[in-house]
Amino acid sequence: MDDMVLIADDDRDIVRFVEVNLRLEGFEVITAHDGEDALAKALELQPNLILLDVMMPLMDGFEVCTKLRDDGRSAHIPVIMLTAKSLSADKVLGLTAGADDYIIKPFDPMELIARVKTTLRRASEMRSLSPLTGLPGNNRIEHEISHRMELGMPVAVAYADLDNFKSYNDRYGFLRGDEVISLFAQVLRRAALEAAGPEGFVGHIGGDDFVALVPPEAAERFATRLIADFDARIPSLYDPEDAVAGSIEIEDRQGQMRRFPIVSVSLGLPAVFLFGGSRRHDRPRRVRLESGDVVVWGGPARLTFHGIEPLADGHHPLTGHHRINLTFRKAG
Repeated sequence: MDDMVLIADDDRDIVRFVEVNLRLEGFEVITAHDGEDALAKALELQPNLILLDVMMPLMDGFEVCTKLRDDGRSAHIPVIMLTAKSLSADKVLGLTAGADDYIIKPFDPMELIARVKTTLRRASEMRSLSPLTGLPGNNRIEHEISHRMELGMPVAVAYADLDNFKSYNDRYGFLRGDEVISLFAQVLRRAALEAAGPEGFVGHIGGDDFVALVPPEAAERFATRLIADFDARIPSLYDPEDAVAGSIEIEDRQGQMRRFPIVSVSLGLPAVFLFGGSRRHDRPRRVRLESGDVVVWGGPARLTFHGIEPLADGHHPLTGHHRINLTFRKAG
């Protein structure tokens, strides 16, 4: 699939000039002519890169860039700012807003193409996106958790995988198995978005293993929506007779014929980190994720999820951290 570039500039002649040059290089191009339209299209269409003019009606490029960086759906999209101004202060402002590069008008089309390709390559290497799902990989997941901890943001770390996925692969093959993984990724992203908005984040560890970050108060909504949506859509990836039966029959490793249920979701919320300290030394530089732990930094706290009770409750004897365990898992 060709990389998609969003060009946002109120000068339609410049937009057309840039669009022609990008299409000649094989890029898919979408356009916007004001800041609000640019922001809306970036969030909806998820381009691979944005060329963003500084001076636009309704919302200038600096504000658009800041909003893109503050939204979990678009924070990873690289941005190149376009401007007729050559003042150092304007460049610094754009880079501070989150731009990855800066090009001053008028620009040479060869330089523009070179910068676009370089920025895309660098962004892809940094994100290490899964080629199957397009989701961030392990490095970005670790960075996202660390970043939220540094900001003192409460975050629920959810681990999600699929039950009976191996039997599906054995029955239908790996290509159709990839369709299940892609569906799972789509449902995860939508559940995180609807439960947590821009604060939701989903990463792909590998295979059928995923991680999602949501605010603690959105965790139950996320879990409920994810499981319900996946259960509603997964039968469409089975042959009709298997979908009706609600299971598939295959030979197990011992050579015996067995029936396996339709693929379903297992979702664990093993860790919630709350950083409530107001002083810098109250926030750790590094925290080790331990399955089943909830660490509340800055004093005891109470978390309540409907239908789920803590398995343990108390203070760590050495650190004084308040610990409880929370787990969501689909029954059966």
